[in-house]
Amino acid sequence: MEVILLKNIDKVGRKFDIVNVKDGYGRNYLIPQGLALVANERNRNNLDSFKRQEARKLEQRIDEFRAIAEKVNGQTVKVIVKAGTSGKIFGSVTNVQLAKVLKEQLEVEIDRHSILLPDSVKMLGTYHATLDLHPEVEAGFDFIVMTEDGRTTPVGEEATEAPAEEAAEEAPAEEAAEEAAETAEEENE
Repeated sequence: MEVILLKNIDKVGRKFDIVNVKDGYGRNYLIPQGLALVANERNRNNLDSFKRQEARKLEQRIDEFRAIAEKVNGQTVKVIVKAGTSGKIFGSVTNVQLAKVLKEQLEVEIDRHSILLPDSVKMLGTYHATLDLHPEVEAGFDFIVMTEDGRTTPVGEEATEAPAEEAAEEAPAEEAAEEAAETAEEENE
């Protein structure tokens, strides 16, 4: 089934692209949700007028997009998550969370669909995201995925933001664990 996309859809296409999709996906999801139109002759003929209307709307908002891009470009925000000792977070960081963090930390309101993330953010660390606000406006920002206590690396590796006191407290616990393991090995022999 051929459809004309009315919005950018990940892994399908960009706005106003004519794409082939499975019949069920087109009829049951894209068209009822207002994300696409059937690519019949009438809609294909109207496609140029859709594009012109959209271009006019975007031109009116391009200054707003440039201001947002200027405010966000090159900034670093912090995303607080819960994570295990291996550095793997519970769930993943989504563009919804990033939109909320940008609003809180940089006071910028951005549609979540405009935030493009790396494939999957499931570990602590630093990542880069880009904003797709307008074809002529480019912006990117870094985000640090960290725990509430400031840990950005797995336990046992050198933490980048954890206080030195916590590291000093962890050392005796690690030594006790090593001694217990050695004692267990001696008993087994």
